Amino acid sequence: MLPRHLRLWFPTSSILACSRTTNYFYAYYALRTLTAMVCEGSINCLALAYLADNISDGQRASAFGILSGISSAAFVCATLAARFLSTGSTFQVATFVSMLAVVYMRIFLEESIPDQVDGMTQPILKEGEDVIQKDVNAPERTTVFKKIPSLGDIICLLKSSPSFSQAAVVAFFNSLAEGGMISSSMYYLKARFHFNKNQFADLMLIAGIVATISQLFIMPLLVSPIGDGRLLSIGLLVTFVNAILYSIAWSAWVPYAATALSIVMVFAPPSLRSIVSKQTGAREQGKAQGCISGVSSLANIIAPLIFSPLTALFLSEEAPFHFPGFSIMCIAITLMIAFVQSLTIRSAPSTSSDKNSSNAMEV
Repeated sequence: MLPRHLRLWFPTSSILACSRTTNYFYAYYALRTLTAMVCEGSINCLALAYLADNISDGQRASAFGILSGISSAAFVCATLAARFLSTGSTFQVATFVSMLAVVYMRIFLEESIPDQVDGMTQPILKEGEDVIQKDVNAPERTTVFKKIPSLGDIICLLKSSPSFSQAAVVAFFNSLAEGGMISSSMYYLKARFHFNKNQFADLMLIAGIVATISQLFIMPLLVSPIGDGRLLSIGLLVTFVNAILYSIAWSAWVPYAATALSIVMVFAPPSLRSIVSKQTGAREQGKAQGCISGVSSLANIIAPLIFSPLTALFLSEEAPFHFPGFSIMCIAITLMIAFVQSLTIRSAPSTSSDKNSSNAMEV
């Protein structure tokens, strides 16, 4: 699944690696917008779907956590490179690494759709279904991956499982809070404690290093005894505490201390993706992950429209009452809604079980 769909990817940073004049910047911005519409959101979805195709249900939460940990490690390396390299060198290194990733993908990664025989998509058979009656040459199966899901398909997918729809609600409120923190926290810290770009970089580095260690080494140890559902709830609860600390911060060191909570906060996204993955069949992993990413993207669009003006209002002299961190407190309330909703997710039977997958492979 992954290699075929990433052929449209293009390293737009190569434009700024050549020159950073106004014309080159506009060319970069236009091409970046076009490629982001096709590839940026889909890369993560396809990576998760590719991983789900090759990992059993019981190991997916750990695998998703490790994948997130590797992404966090890459974020730390990129932040360090941007801080110590010149601007021109940074874009050159980014272009080289991007091309290296494409070459690695084309050489080492193979198509992983598990239900294919001779290029024809095979259905996932339910228990007791007659295999002989299945015609592998049915023409309608060749278009399964060629049509764009409609709004009705997405709604049907959301209704396919109570756990899936509940996970979508959790994803919306969690992403709404995450988008609110991204759009408001820097503005808040700069106005409240006069943070500069170096201090923001330090916070991102601390959070990235802690997240890398936690997702690579701690989360895999906790998945089996605790379960992805409880890890999701724990991660959301600690994220709620982090937002509370930000909102009532009384000194500049409080945000640094709160960043240490990232060691538990990072449990939430991989656990949520694991729950979603287990509620969809092998042929719908990309669609399911894409649906959750779409819900998250919608929340990220809405978040700045709500929280940025709210932050500006309570940091101004026209605030209704004195509470500079009121917008962050509202973000914490949003996280509490996500946490409460996560408690209602029940462990529904997986629709992508190994048994079904093995049946499909035997056809």
